[in-house]
Amino acid sequence: MAKVLIIDDEIDLVETMTFRLESAGYEVINAFDGLEGLDKARAENPDIILLDVMMPKMDGYHVCRMLKFDEKYRHIPIIMLTARGQEQDKATGLEVKADLYMTKPFESSELMTNIKKLID
Repeated sequence: MAKVLIIDDEIDLVETMTFRLESAGYEVINAFDGLEGLDKARAENPDIILLDVMMPKMDGYHVCRMLKFDEKYRHIPIIMLTARGQEQDKATGLEVKADLYMTKPFESSELMTNIKKLID
């Protein structure tokens, strides 16, 4: 069973994504700020991370950079899920080595397809 870490401070969105992912057979771990997310990523070594950008304690760009530039965690695919949709925001996501950058609101089916593609 693949393990998905969701790092997002929007509780309703996290609950919705958790339900959808668990229904599809994934194990789901949640974190509600960047610092907690970084700690859980290091402790749990998930198969994929769904990462918001604008969060308390540490933004998603910083979390992504810390994981992708660490030899032990760079293999974990990261999908940035954010309301920040400007070209500069996407460029920053690529600079910190996010595997995919999706803007909110997003299609749930597209997210599920992308998760499967990145894990396989």
